[in-house]
Amino acid sequence: FSFFYFFPSPTRRCPKQPVSSVSRKPVPIQPHPTMPPKRPIVKSSISTAKRPRTVISSGITKSAASSSVTTQQPTNHSNASNTNNQLREEFIALLSSPQHKRRGISNSALKTHFGDARYQQLVPIINELTRESRLNMSKMGEEVYFSLLSSEEATKLAGLDASSKMVYQVIEAAGNKGIWTVDIRVQTNIQQTTLTKIFKQLETRRLIKPIKAVTAKTKKLYMLYDLTPAKEITGGPWYTEYEFDHEFIAELRNFILMCVRRMNGGKGVTLKSISDKMIQANVSRVTLSLEEVQQLVQTLAFDYLIEQRGVTESGEALFVAARKVTTMCDFQWWDVLCPDFHFRGIRFEDDVYLSPHEPHHHS
Repeated sequence: FSFFYFFPSPTRRCPKQPVSSVSRKPVPIQPHPTMPPKRPIVKSSISTAKRPRTVISSGITKSAASSSVTTQQPTNHSNASNTNNQLREEFIALLSSPQHKRRGISNSALKTHFGDARYQQLVPIINELTRESRLNMSKMGEEVYFSLLSSEEATKLAGLDASSKMVYQVIEAAGNKGIWTVDIRVQTNIQQTTLTKIFKQLETRRLIKPIKAVTAKTKKLYMLYDLTPAKEITGGPWYTEYEFDHEFIAELRNFILMCVRRMNGGKGVTLKSISDKMIQANVSRVTLSLEEVQQLVQTLAFDYLIEQRGVTESGEALFVAARKVTTMCDFQWWDVLCPDFHFRGIRFEDDVYLSPHEPHHHS
């Protein structure tokens, strides 16, 4: 067997790094005298990225054309935005006008006012105002009406779905007289279970309130939360908790009768004087109007406790206590069979004299 020993070339030998005994830090490696020096890397100033190919057409490059297009797009978009803003402001101003503020404007009137072309541009504006709860749509007959809501009303209706807004609009149209739950279901065509949930939601947000009528205590009416029910529903001041208050009315009648007998020496008192005296004495727990005081005076006249006698210089009626007439007089019952009975005068025991043919409710 022959053995061959291969010894590394002196040019590939890597000398060991001598370590200093003092600092124990490695000594930098010195390049071998036979190793060629490294060439420095020089970065080229010419970019290797591909340049856009320019196509010359009518003296305008493609890059220039694209830059001109991109500068024109924002201008067109801004013009369209300005046009929509102007149309929106005009639409809101039209709905805010006095003639359309309360009832609204019909769909046919919108087409006539804006024209067919501009009417088509109103569709996104109407949808946007509806989402913001600023627009109210109602149907009267076969015509659809648009009415604008205030910012406060829009805040109240924010977050409600279409069914809830429809129910609110139906109740709002009923005013202070309210509307029955059956009528709401007929007009909205919403199932009773869904309608009950909507009522609860609107009551929680204090948008509507349930009330009862004196004519139908078992049925439920709904009206807006901020409205006061009409007198036809609550019965006015004569009802307390939907019951006719006999004691309260009797106290007021006695006070009016006392005013008629004592004020102005019993010579007559006007309706306005009676009303002012009731307010001054604070005999009523609620403020009574002049018409309601007249109703009380009329009941006393029907019971023959007061009567009208003359008027003032301004034309106001004067009320006095009725004359007390008894059935005791100076003739007997068979005297009525006499043919000249209608031509006789009648004197009663309280010295009240009735001339012939004088109308009297006690005769």
